[in-house]
Amino acid sequence: MTTGTPEGGSAGGPTVLRMLLGAHLRRLREAQGVTREDAGWEIRSSESKISRMELGRVGFKERDVADLLTLYGLDDDEERTRLLALARDANNPGWWHRFGDVLPNWFQSYLGLEAAAALIRTYEVQFVPGLLQTKEYARAVVLLGHGRAKADEIDRRVELRMARQQVLTRPDAPKLWVVVDEAALRRPIGGIDVMRGQVDALLEANTLPNVRLQVIPFNAGGHAAAGGAFTILRFPDQDLPDVVYIEQLTSALYLDKRDDVDLYAEAMERLCVEARPPTDTQKVLEEIRRDLEG
Repeated sequence: MTTGTPEGGSAGGPTVLRMLLGAHLRRLREAQGVTREDAGWEIRSSESKISRMELGRVGFKERDVADLLTLYGLDDDEERTRLLALARDANNPGWWHRFGDVLPNWFQSYLGLEAAAALIRTYEVQFVPGLLQTKEYARAVVLLGHGRAKADEIDRRVELRMARQQVLTRPDAPKLWVVVDEAALRRPIGGIDVMRGQVDALLEANTLPNVRLQVIPFNAGGHAAAGGAFTILRFPDQDLPDVVYIEQLTSALYLDKRDDVDLYAEAMERLCVEARPPTDTQKVLEEIRRDLEG
């Protein structure tokens, strides 16, 4: 893994900045008792547009933000300047914009969340998580879903996945807590040689101070996340709620309602208990590595 930020955009991108600005605008509006309908009228738009702005799901026009701040009675010049600057920054592209030719819109939001997270907890049942994949393993996974694509497109998709991994070695790297099913580590994606290299990479990743890896063994039977893989992201800013990300074949779900997040957080906690403890991970990986040799 290399360090630093991939060229071509900011580290966190616009996603979290939009969420922060939207949350701030919502608090200002509610403090003044202004309805979303009235706020929408003020910027020549609709109630639903205000709702999307406050959730950080659309871009911000600086003029609209200025008009809303006036409507909400914000007369602190320094705070006003800061929020308008935030609106400008929220429209800057993330580093991943240069991969737009192979990057679906629904995944761009996840990359912004991943880049800004302080804690990433993920459960995988079929594959090694993308943040820990080797280049060869990543290529094999990409080929499973895009086998008919041209060689240069495959290369671009693999390059994108490798660029994502720089988040783990930057100075303010998030903590990554992975729970992976043993089946994912024994399934020879790309062939035995590729899988041996992948297990070696996991052994190395397991030594990183910000990475914790646990394996759910076959003998655990059924477990709390029988529904499939998911990721929970937590952010350093307390104004932002945790987000649950669930990837599907052609789209993804982003859940931030408290009840939904709590349900997945409980499932993750149970998975961590049902899995082998982190202190056993090296031993488990070495056993799998020996089996692959055999």
